[in-house]
Parts: sequence; structure tokens; C-alpha cells
Amino acid sequence: MTSADAGTGLLAPGWAGSPAAAEAGDGAVLRALLDAEAALTRAQAAAGLAPAEAAAAVTEVAADPGRFDLASLAERARGGGNPVIPLVADLTRAVGEPYGPYVHRGATSQDIMDTALMLVAHRALGPLLDDLDRAQRALSGLAAEHRDTVLPGRTLTQHAVPTTFGLKAAGWRSLVLDARDRTTAVRVSLPAQLGGAAGTLAAFTAYGATHPTGLPALYARELGLRTPALPWHTLRTPVADLAGALAFTAGALGKLAADVLTYSRTEIAEVSEGSGGGSSAMPHKANPVRSTLIAAAARQAPQLAATLYGSLVAEDERPAGSWHAEWEPLRELLRLAGGAARNAAELTGGLRVHADVMREHLGLTHGLIVSERLSAELAPLLGRGRAKELLTGLARRAYAEGRDLGTLLGDMLDELLAEEPELAERPEWKGFDLTAATDPTRYTGSAGPLTDRALERS
Repeated sequence: MTSADAGTGLLAPGWAGSPAAAEAGDGAVLRALLDAEAALTRAQAAAGLAPAEAAAAVTEVAADPGRFDLASLAERARGGGNPVIPLVADLTRAVGEPYGPYVHRGATSQDIMDTALMLVAHRALGPLLDDLDRAQRALSGLAAEHRDTVLPGRTLTQHAVPTTFGLKAAGWRSLVLDARDRTTAVRVSLPAQLGGAAGTLAAFTAYGATHPTGLPALYARELGLRTPALPWHTLRTPVADLAGALAFTAGALGKLAADVLTYSRTEIAEVSEGSGGGSSAMPHKANPVRSTLIAAAARQAPQLAATLYGSLVAEDERPAGSWHAEWEPLRELLRLAGGAARNAAELTGGLRVHADVMREHLGLTHGLIVSERLSAELAPLLGRGRAKELLTGLARRAYAEGRDLGTLLGDMLDELLAEEPELAERPEWKGFDLTAATDPTRYTGSAGPLTDRALERS
């Protein structure tokens, strides 16, 4: 396998070709490592610890990742346990005399590796956030358009009471916005890493720094990252925060995908993807591929995040194994969440809503979908116990006879009033409208106002 083949996503169609994945490939990691090294030399030049010419020389060489052999770096990384060690050797050689000795001066490998991965995350989260914004805008349009489109609400897989597709879409959008907010907050907090061998900045003092604690701020400024309060070699809050935001994003989009997968089943068909995928064996199929790929990402993300959370338990001043265990899961999380966001933007932008099918499905339970309302409205008329007994019996008949609950109830009430005409004199009867009470489209509660409220969120 060549380095060119690495990370193409042959077995990962969910993220293959996505903008976020492009910012997390081997080439992107190499570029971030070189950027971190060049920024370090520039920061030291700004602090008077290196000549400006050295900063310019290192920056010039580091700006050309093509000069470095990815496959060779990967193979030689085994020698020291990370790719920074062979990269520093190659970069120093490429810069040459007299400025090569200023490469990596005072830093430890973890300073560069952590900083580079924060750069990779910062860059990958940009297109991810763009795709989340595309998805939320599409969902906003769907929610507004279908504010009053009624469909069966389902609880524990069964029809419960009516709801609206507008409220459903508004709920999906709320999750997307939650993911956006969490990811944005994490992105702006990503810090540079600079501490030296044991997090004390001692080497920079040895190289002449009178105020070494100011160097991390200069370094972070060069990279557009946040200044760390302390070296965080074994204080892995930034990585844990990334894990949480990315896993949440995948899960939030997974909820959207799970609903679309359910509603697009052949026997339900209330929605469909705008461009379904084909089958290798069955020409009639239009598979909900975007939703499927999002669901796959949502199932993988929690386990990857768990590995990153596990790395919080990092011993000493620099850990053996826990830091190393972060690299692949973090990159895979960036890819998965970024791919899921890309797929969500495409899914929501082309989602087809079949309102006529939704309306038809309101009648699948022979009118029982409004039994909650009937129970509430008949209780003052007949008494709670009698109303429940009446509706329970009519529910059995509706299924057994295949007749509508409203029709059965109307007949039953006519018989009841004929037997007990005094009931009709009660004031409660005058406000009872059987037609309205049995119309599922008139029992959506506050779905409309709740949708409006949700759409007020920017």
C-alpha cells in the first residue's frame, strides 16, 4: 500500500471526499506539523531568541510539504514512537546551515504533535460547521413550509397522537444548532501546546529567554490558536472537549437519519431522499443512502470518543500510550462527524415530504389516534370511568369491524341520548362537537406555536 492510497476512504463512503476529511488526511497532518514547527521558530524570533532570517528560512522550507516523503516519515516514526522526530531531522537538513539548528529548538515532540492536531481540528471543523449551517437552513425551510402538515406521532413504534412535520423538522434543526454551538465553542478554544520536555519551559530559559512564560502566547498567535494557561501534556481537556462535541454532532445528526430511515420505509413512505442510491441486485430500489451513512457514523462515534476520554488518565508530566492512543480516534472522529455533516446538508436539502401519505396514515387506526382527546372531552359529559369504558369497547369494535371510531361513537351517543335524554340538557353537551373531536388534523396541540418558537433561534 502506498502513501497515496492511505486515507482515500474506500471503506468509509460516509466521509470519503468530504471537505472535513480533506483537512484530516495524512497530507493535512504533515502540513500542520510543518506549520507548527515554522510558527515555533517565528515565535522565538519575535521573542529575540532566534534571528529573523532563521524564521524566514524555516517558514520557507516548511511551506512546501511536497519536499517530505510521507511514507518514509511514517515508517521511521516507529523508531521514536511519533512522526515528529523524523520530520525534525528532515526539516533541519532541508533548512541547512546556518539556520537548521533553530528548527524545533526548546520544544518536545508532544508540543508539535499536539499543536498540529489542534490545527488539523481547527481546519477540519470549518467545513463541518459550514455543512451544519447548510443543514439547519434547509430544515428551517422545511419546518416553515410544513408547519401545519399533520402526520401520526409515534411513541414506542406505535401511533400515539397527531403531530406536525413542521415540529419534527424544527426538532431536527434544534439538534443541528446544538451541535453547531458546541462545535463552535470548542473550535475557538483549541490551544497551542508549548512546554518543553516536562512542561516547565526550562529549555527556553537555557536558550536565553528572560520571560519564557510569554512564549506560548507568541506561539499561539502565530498559529491562530488559543494561548494555553498551562502546558497540557497530561491535562487533556482540549481533546476531551473535541471528543464530546464531535460525538454529539454525529449523534444529533444520527437522530435525524434514524427518523428519515423509518419514515422512508416502503410501507410508510412519508418522506424520501431526493436522490436515493441504487442496489446492485434490485433495480427498483432507491435506498436512503445519505441517512444510512449518517447512521453509520453515529454508531461509530461514541466508541471513538470513549478512547479519547480514556486518555484523560495520563500519568506523570508526559504519558506513555495514552497520548499516542488519541491520534487515530481523533482523526477518525473528525472524518466521521465531518462526513455526517456533509451528508446531512445533502439529505435535508433534497428531502421530499409526502404530505398526502402522512394524511392518509392518520386513519390507519380507524380514528383511535384521537382517543386521548375524546377521553378528555367525554369525561365531563359521562364521568371519567364511564367514558373510559365506552371508548375501550368502541376501540375493540373499530378494529374488529374495520369501522371508524367517530362513526361508532356517533351511533353510540345517539343511542345513549335516546335512553337518557336528560344528558342532553347538561351544559357540557352544548360545547361538544363530535366532528371536531374526531378530526386528527385539529388535534395537534401547540405544534404550530412550538415550531414558530423553535424557528426564532438564529
